[in-house]
Amino acid sequence: MKQQYDVVIIGSGLAGLVSGVILAKEGYSVCVLEKNNQFGGNLQTFVRDKTIFDTGIHYIGGLDKGQNLNRLFSYLGIMDDLRLKRMDRAGFDMISFGDDPTEYPQSQGYDTFVSELSKFFPEEQQNIRNYCDKLQAACDTFPLYKLESEGSYDENMMRLNAKQVIDSITENEKLRAVLAGTNFLYAAIPDKSPFYLHALAVNSYLQSAYRCINGGSQITKQLIRQLKAFGGETYKYKEVVKIEVEEESAKSVKMKDGSEVRADIFISNIELKTMLDLVGAEHFRKAFYNRIQSLENTLSAFSVYIVFKPDCFTYINKNFYHFASTDEVWTAHDYTEETWPKSYMVAMNATHHSEDFADGMTILSYMKYEDVRHWENTFNTTAEKHDRGETYEAFKNRKAEKLIAEVEKKFPNLRDCIKSVHTSSPLSYRDYIGSSEGNMYGYVKDAENPLMTMIPLKTKFSNLYLTGQSVSTHGVVGVALGAVRTCSEILGRKYIIDKIAGR
Repeated sequence: MKQQYDVVIIGSGLAGLVSGVILAKEGYSVCVLEKNNQFGGNLQTFVRDKTIFDTGIHYIGGLDKGQNLNRLFSYLGIMDDLRLKRMDRAGFDMISFGDDPTEYPQSQGYDTFVSELSKFFPEEQQNIRNYCDKLQAACDTFPLYKLESEGSYDENMMRLNAKQVIDSITENEKLRAVLAGTNFLYAAIPDKSPFYLHALAVNSYLQSAYRCINGGSQITKQLIRQLKAFGGETYKYKEVVKIEVEEESAKSVKMKDGSEVRADIFISNIELKTMLDLVGAEHFRKAFYNRIQSLENTLSAFSVYIVFKPDCFTYINKNFYHFASTDEVWTAHDYTEETWPKSYMVAMNATHHSEDFADGMTILSYMKYEDVRHWENTFNTTAEKHDRGETYEAFKNRKAEKLIAEVEKKFPNLRDCIKSVHTSSPLSYRDYIGSSEGNMYGYVKDAENPLMTMIPLKTKFSNLYLTGQSVSTHGVVGVALGAVRTCSEILGRKYIIDKIAGR
């Protein structure tokens, strides 16, 4: 590692790596620092019983030719090298409720979405089409989503509540629940979540939906390959413990191992509250610091990772979102010990081993950080391991059993095919991803007060910038485009967006 770079990026999540490639392509010397053993943040994968599991990326949208993520990944030089599997066009996400065996599809392509869902709600066809129109209208108010360099965000759109907009589309309670059925994608809160967040989370999948064969870490590997091709450098086990600032600019970062590196530009791709503490609260206005500290984390999740016996469980090329009832679509996060889980999401692994059989399944359900706060002073990463004790293992085993029992109702042969079961809790996400209290999607967005979570990407320090899901929207599309927005602060908005868009 050199002592001086043009750009130092703290954190190797998707936004940090995309920022690094963009700036390296523009001739900047770039260094990316990662505290853990694995690069990639939410793109990380891990292996259990020789089976690859994703940490946070279970499917991706917007990857068809001409769509936003395809255009960005093509510009970054990684699109052609990704190994992808298109999910079922007629139903890549299936929504179900309680004991009702009916599964309601969410399909790729707006016309297909309307026609497939209308089979279950024939009298609602026009309302379903109106829903698609509202999705596209909401996305159209975000110029960057369309890779347009001109225009600004529509504040009125940001004040629309997701539940209220969906409820206004139809009087049919079941259809309302189906349209909101994938709101796990943004950890929906009925009285807060804005409709634009719903639209940005859902729309890209309606355009195209893919799984990454053998996991999403391939995106990380391809981005690092491109970064290095343009002279960039990446370093693991480099935990930044201090950002040194003088007057109006950042000067250097100090690492836990005692090393220090200087740069002309710094980009923080770590949790915002953590970044403020690395700089020091005394360097920020008290009102700003307190506002950031008061931001509410989105919910976390408990995950069960099942390794299947060979050639036993049939591979299903779609995801499943299930709720205890239609009433729980907006309230599944509000549970007790007795009522958990009120909902779950199931995703299969796509591998090169077999087209017919799955080698693994991931099951996710909401979990509050409060459920694991008893063990919050323990940490478990490849660099630092604490034994959280038998009570923690018993807690996870109990939760896994309850979740598997629920999923088994949909897949009766599930237990017969299980080879091994593995789990993660909000503490796992906290330790490996670095998110505050293990939150899935950064901070809660509130349609009643949208400016509260609007964080400037340029700090009070002239050369310290922010990127990542805690300062922009989440998901692969949201985070990647957020990195473009960060780089546009350095390179100029029209210049870099027009380059990416091929204009």
